[in-house]
Amino acid sequence: MTDIPKPGINDRIAARVRELRNRQGLSLEALADASGVSRSMISLVERGESSPTAVVLEKLATGLGVSLATLFETPAAPPHPLSRQADQVEWRDPASGYRRRNVSPDGFPSPIQIVEVNFPAGARVAYETAARSGVTHQQVWVLQGMIEVVLGEERFELGTGDCLAMVLDRPITYHNPTSKSARYCVVIVAPRPG
Repeated sequence: MTDIPKPGINDRIAARVRELRNRQGLSLEALADASGVSRSMISLVERGESSPTAVVLEKLATGLGVSLATLFETPAAPPHPLSRQADQVEWRDPASGYRRRNVSPDGFPSPIQIVEVNFPAGARVAYETAARSGVTHQQVWVLQGMIEVVLGEERFELGTGDCLAMVLDRPITYHNPTSKSARYCVVIVAPRPG
């Protein structure tokens, strides 16, 4: 019996974006209009021929009406309440180098998603999207190190053990101004795709 290799993270993202777009009956052009991402870039993402940045993926998620974490789930995963660490795929943002891992079980019908992030020294990620369809709540809990979060015009410095609660209705920037990496947990409560 031969082992079938698991698809890479770009293949997973490709299939998930395509699945969500098709489920909503959106053409490439309609998703481009809704997300602000070019039709050609969406096509590259859906074919797994691009390593999209976190900023591009956030725009696609907003255009699809889902959280960013939803794009990292296994397409059409059967609901299961347990997520084993060995099955939690890590993704690296090609622009900032930050690494994220969905901790929550794929496909489980819960409005809560948990993501672990390792944020390199000096890294910065700026999500330009503002209001999303439905209300998305997020809490960021710093497990190690320090990060700055700018939500709209508000700036927060978070150290180890600090937790920031927010509604994602404005642009948000994450920055690690230190010379050491930081690690934090993001808990998201958002409408889930049906």
